[in-house]
Amino acid sequence: MAYDRIHTLEEETVDDLRANLKDKKRVVVKIGSSSLQHMETGDLDYTKMDILVRELCNIRNQGKDVILVTSGAIGCGRKALHLKPPLTLAQKQACAAIGQARLMTTYQRIFSEYSHQAAQILMTRHTIVSDLNRRNAQNTFHELLRMEAIPIVNENDTTSTFEVEDVIGDNDTLSALVTALTGADLLILLSDINGLYTDDPRQNADAKFIERVDTLTDELISMGKDTTGSSVGTGGMETKLTAAKIATYSGADMVIANGADVRVIHRIMEGRNYGTIFKANKNENFDFAQFVDELHK
Repeated sequence: MAYDRIHTLEEETVDDLRANLKDKKRVVVKIGSSSLQHMETGDLDYTKMDILVRELCNIRNQGKDVILVTSGAIGCGRKALHLKPPLTLAQKQACAAIGQARLMTTYQRIFSEYSHQAAQILMTRHTIVSDLNRRNAQNTFHELLRMEAIPIVNENDTTSTFEVEDVIGDNDTLSALVTALTGADLLILLSDINGLYTDDPRQNADAKFIERVDTLTDELISMGKDTTGSSVGTGGMETKLTAAKIATYSGADMVIANGADVRVIHRIMEGRNYGTIFKANKNENFDFAQFVDELHK
């Protein structure tokens, strides 16, 4: 099977597309559980969190809007309660209730060290599919960004079971919905893999790295595997391609990159060649609220 057309350059070169990232005005960054914790212990990696916050504050200092979508609440709560998997759904929700408070306290403490305000926004599927809730969420985001605060978003796992039951997918889809909801022009998904491949590189040594995607084709979407290389996160490449559809159809470029070193954020925004870049392909007929509603039926 040939994948050459995935690499086909249209009106822009790869360098031009990446170079334009420095001009983005509103950036959403998503980081997963596996990128926030020490794999050996499950404890939060404070060094990595500090670097992440510094990267986000530096984006804000450039006069750009920045939003963080973060996982980690369940893992943080599970560690605090000394629980070992597998957990029941109720246990996961209880862990989220405890862990979200701890996670947000840590974020706020670090953000304050760099003289920035962090704000918590917890969302559910109904935040998106309900017209009234969606407008209220948009108003909240826009006012926080006007105030130069940095919204920190997570799914409300204490009351919503979509992400807990692996339907939304480790906040990949949520981050794309936040991108569409706020009119952001760039989404950066930090993952435990370098980007998109023709197959799972952990299982297939012949898998080829895909540097750029101009158009999401059925062939490309079929390459998404509902697997993940980590026992901490819940989202695989399939959810990232779903996120790419939402983000690019809403008019944003998207980059999937390895979050092992979160300093990759500023490298991406400088136009350097990291990860897989998905070109924005705005579709005026795309209704992201209807899309997510149908996604869960």
